[in-house]
Amino acid sequence: MNTSSAKYKRQREDMVRRQIEARGVTDPDVLAAIRNVPRHLFVSEALEDQAYGDFPLPIGEGQTISQPYIVAEMTQALALSADDRVLEIGTGSGYQAAILAEIVSRVYTIERIHPLFVRTRRLFDRLHYHNIVTRYGDGTSGWPDESPFDAIIVTAGSPKVPEPLVRQLAVGGRMIIPVGDRYSQDLIKIYRDQTGIRQTSMGGCRFVKLIGEHGWKKVQR
Repeated sequence: MNTSSAKYKRQREDMVRRQIEARGVTDPDVLAAIRNVPRHLFVSEALEDQAYGDFPLPIGEGQTISQPYIVAEMTQALALSADDRVLEIGTGSGYQAAILAEIVSRVYTIERIHPLFVRTRRLFDRLHYHNIVTRYGDGTSGWPDESPFDAIIVTAGSPKVPEPLVRQLAVGGRMIIPVGDRYSQDLIKIYRDQTGIRQTSMGGCRFVKLIGEHGWKKVQR
């Protein structure tokens, strides 16, 4: 499939204008990344024509690809620089990691569901995202060997902020994480400076559950 087809380019541009810029996302690097990443390749072929809609979509294994605006809002809130090293918890479809990889020097991403891990690794290779490093495992424990990170983004809802992730933030580091119950969360931004941690709420959201030692202990149906 031609990832630069006129059809999908038009859909991406319309998505950026109507869904993202219209809601106040202004960071030029974020907007450029979203215009460049072929979102339709991060969903199944059956859902490609819906890939640029203003809603999340299922990607299998009980997981979803987030609404485009949420991806843009969370990415903008990280206030990224080109030389940043970013940790993502919950690779999922791989779309968020690809957006980050368009902006920063290195993305580390962890996925606990093996079929998604395998699928996204192949897609990153296909799309030549050589600055994305993947790991299969429990993301709630972070990636201590590669810490500290300039930014951390968690793409699943947690009952609390996992302490290992806080410890792996560099001084000056930012983290975005949904925190709440199984049905709704607040999108929390955490900033670490030399005096400690500050938290602010960015508003309500709803994500799939963050499963792991420092999140939800198991999937509850």
